[in-house]
Amino acid sequence: MRWLLLLAMACTAYGTETLVCLGDSLTAGFGIDEAQAFPAKLQELITADGLDWKVVNAGVSGDTTAGGLGRIAWVLKSKPTLVLVALGGNDGLRGIKPSAMRANLEKICDRLIRAKARPVIAGMQMPVNLGDDYRTAFAEVFPAVAAKKEVPLLPFLLEGVGGVAELNQADGIHPTAEGHARMAAHVYAFLKPHLQPR
Repeated sequence: MRWLLLLAMACTAYGTETLVCLGDSLTAGFGIDEAQAFPAKLQELITADGLDWKVVNAGVSGDTTAGGLGRIAWVLKSKPTLVLVALGGNDGLRGIKPSAMRANLEKICDRLIRAKARPVIAGMQMPVNLGDDYRTAFAEVFPAVAAKKEVPLLPFLLEGVGGVAELNQADGIHPTAEGHARMAAHVYAFLKPHLQPR
C-alpha cells in the first residue's frame, strides 16, 4: 500500500523529525494527485520555512477511527514526533455512535503517547441532514478527547473549505486541489508552534 511505502521512506529519512497525518480520504487526497493533497502541501510550507520535518501521508480512503486504531503499529514504525489524527468523518457518515468513535480516538492517543509521539486531534463536522442531535454529539467528541488526553485540538480540519462549492469536487465532500492547498495553510498555521526546534 502507498502509505506503507511512505512510512518506510520516512523511517530512512536522516536528520528530520516526522509528522504523520493519520486520516481518511480527506488526507489521502481522494480525486486529486497525491502531490496536491494537503500533507504534500504541508511539507512544502514546512520546507519553505526551513523546518527540519518529514511529513508522511498515512491517509486511507474510507478509513474510520477503528481502522486508524488498527494501523497505529504501522504508523509508529516511522517513529513520529507528532501525529495529526484526522479521523472520524467516515464514522459520522456511517452513523457510528459518537461514544464508540470517542473510545477509538482515546485509544489512538494512548498508543501514541505511550510511544512518545505527540497526538494532535483534528475536529470534523457532519452535514445538516444527519440531524441536530447526532451532529452535536459528533462534534463534541473531538474537544472532549483533546481535553481528556491533554493534547492540542485543531477545531475543524475543513475550516474555510467545507461547504464551499468551488473548493470541493462534484460530490461536495472531497476538496479540490485548491481546497487542499487551503487546508494545508490552515493546518500549518495551527501546527507551526509545535514544529519549532525544542
